[in-house]
Amino acid sequence: MREPADWPTRDLLTHRVAATPDRTAVVDADGGDEWSYRTLDAAADSVATAVERRCDDAAGRVATLLDTRPAVAKLLYGVVRTGRTLAPLNVALASETLRAQLGALDADLLVCERETESLATDIADCPVVSVDSAAVDSLNDAPSTPDVTPTALSRDDTALILFTSGTTSEPKGVRLTAGNLVASATASAFRLGVVPGDRWLVCLPTYHMGGLAPFVRSVLYGTSVVVQREFDPDATARVMDDHGVTGVSLVPTMCKRLVDEGWMPDDALRSVLLGGGSADTELIDRCLARDIPVCPTYGMTETASQIATALPETAAAARETVGRPLVNTTVTVLADGEPAGPGRVGELVVSGPTVTPGYLDADATDDAFGEYGFHTGDRGYRDADGRLRVVGRVDDRIVTGGENVEAGTVAATVRDCPGVEDAAVVGLPDEEWGQRVAALVAGEADADAVLAHCRAELAAYEVPKTIRVVGSLPRTPSGTVDRNAVRRRLSA
Repeated sequence: MREPADWPTRDLLTHRVAATPDRTAVVDADGGDEWSYRTLDAAADSVATAVERRCDDAAGRVATLLDTRPAVAKLLYGVVRTGRTLAPLNVALASETLRAQLGALDADLLVCERETESLATDIADCPVVSVDSAAVDSLNDAPSTPDVTPTALSRDDTALILFTSGTTSEPKGVRLTAGNLVASATASAFRLGVVPGDRWLVCLPTYHMGGLAPFVRSVLYGTSVVVQREFDPDATARVMDDHGVTGVSLVPTMCKRLVDEGWMPDDALRSVLLGGGSADTELIDRCLARDIPVCPTYGMTETASQIATALPETAAAARETVGRPLVNTTVTVLADGEPAGPGRVGELVVSGPTVTPGYLDADATDDAFGEYGFHTGDRGYRDADGRLRVVGRVDDRIVTGGENVEAGTVAATVRDCPGVEDAAVVGLPDEEWGQRVAALVAGEADADAVLAHCRAELAAYEVPKTIRVVGSLPRTPSGTVDRNAVRRRLSA
């Protein structure tokens, strides 16, 4: 008997264009252009030809300095089509950090756009090309009829390298294989469902997995991705209505801004994937009251996006949950080194086909994996129905006066205080207590009101000893709270 094929045998776009060439692949919400899968396939061929001409290493790495834009689609599939790895870099990072990441990648080529051309030429020690007409070499300088044979692909081949946000440590380069990406897209479809007319809006940065994942999913499904270059509550609401968007990925701050502006979704919208940070119960309540199909989700770069996702009906039944793990994903709660039962808090450890084979750094890989899989560094528990709740980070546990305090529990209590929009809780060094609980609070409530609320709701040792009210919490470009910046503000 013949062995089954190790599908996909080529990049996903090669398979898709053979099946549905005339379906809409990409919609440019800002410029109005639409690309069919046939058009996208030809654009990917041009990219592949341009990359082949400039890269000697057949297994090389192509880095990008691009903000969210439709060109990301052709770059992703054009680079993978050559058998090389795409490595999107965060355009908002300092040049020193980007230079270090390029060095860690040992990139063969750096692709920029007009707005990042100066930065790219400053940090690169490899050839630089632009997707726009610019002073540097143009990626579009390729034969009008490129002749490209897609490289044979194994599920174990690294397709992407993405750097973590670095909210609690230095960013790490995560290797994601073709198999990881296909498994993630498949599991997402099992949870959220797919219909042929689906259109997913991308308004998140495409140098993070949340913004890049829809480009993978849509090609696998044969559906469309609508690209908006920059989120704006009014403009984004119009884009969703005008283009019949059925799904969108948002971080909680984006969703809150939409709700604050009075957004009422069109009937076409089926899924608002809400991740990248904890969504408070008030936001979930406001979404459900407006029939916004909110789907709180928990995911990581290291798992190619989603780990667990709650459907709207699950969110309605249990406001603080991120739902059950996706199909083929196993989440083990480890407490004191042993799997814990329902209700007991421990570290969340993930295994399954979406999990990265490791980081660029071998030592970081060794530290992250154990008997039960990938150690997320997140703490949480499973309820009696198997739904997950994430309560904080392992390194966010605060030990004050010999008592253990869960920062996530305190933060959730602070958020329930009238006038508080958001809060982050950390431990600060303290000569008397070892650590003291400290809260950075965004909103209109004053510190005395927050303190009184916490004294009424928390044990005495959990009550923050330091409270500072600010206009907004510091965040990374992906929307997650920058906990190192929180500590610096509270320490100051």
